[in-house]
Amino acid sequence: QAEVMESGGGLVQPGESLRLSCTASGLRWSNYGVAWVRRAPGKGLEWVSAIWSDVDEPYYEDSVKGRFTISSEKAKNIVYLQMDRLKSDDTAVYYCTADQDCRVQWLVANRPNPHRDDLAYWGQGTQVTVSS
Repeated sequence: QAEVMESGGGLVQPGESLRLSCTASGLRWSNYGVAWVRRAPGKGLEWVSAIWSDVDEPYYEDSVKGRFTISSEKAKNIVYLQMDRLKSDDTAVYYCTADQDCRVQWLVANRPNPHRDDLAYWGQGTQVTVSS
């Protein structure tokens, strides 16, 4: 059975950086779209970034544009989220999610917020806390 796992979260001060990693067993990222999703305290799920195997241009939510970078190492089956100039509003549990490329593309384009039941694979989340 396929499993997804995130790592790299932690406690940092505003302006600092973290890099999250997402790995999978039982599937290859090259066959899936991958989206980073987060849930901030007291809020619902929010798209953060997404990458697809057949589209070069990644997706970034407006609040993270210019600060976050999504990338992949396909040979290692790893997807990263480099988070720079972190803000307190970035505090959240970050999830790595995946589904068929076309489905993730459609969801990101058409749903204002992620829906857990619409994505096939979810990691357990990694906590990012940005605080002074």
